Amino acid sequence: MAQYISSFTADLIGFAGSFLIVAAFAYSNISAQMNILLFNVLNLFGAALLTVSLTVNFNLPTMVLEIVWMAIALFGIFKALRGRKNASSSQDVSA
Repeated sequence: MAQYISSFTADLIGFAGSFLIVAAFAYSNISAQMNILLFNVLNLFGAALLTVSLTVNFNLPTMVLEIVWMAIALFGIFKALRGRKNASSSQDVSA
C-alpha cells in the first residue's frame, strides 16, 4: 500500500485514526450512559486508520498494538450486538 499513499497522506490518515480513538476515550469518560457499540466502532475505525498509516510509516510495536486494539474492539462489537439481540428476544417473549 505504501506505493499508493504518500507519507503526508498516511500521516493525515493516522491523525484521523488517533482522533477517533481519543474521541472514544473522552466519550467513555464524559458519558452518563455509554453506548458500548459506538465506543467500540470508534475504536475499531481509529485502529484501522492507524494501521493503514503504519503500512507507509511502519513501526512493528505500534502495528501489533493496533491489531490487538482492533481485535478487542471487534469482540466488544459482537458482544454488544449479541446483547441487543438477546434483549430484543426476551422482550418479544414477554410481550
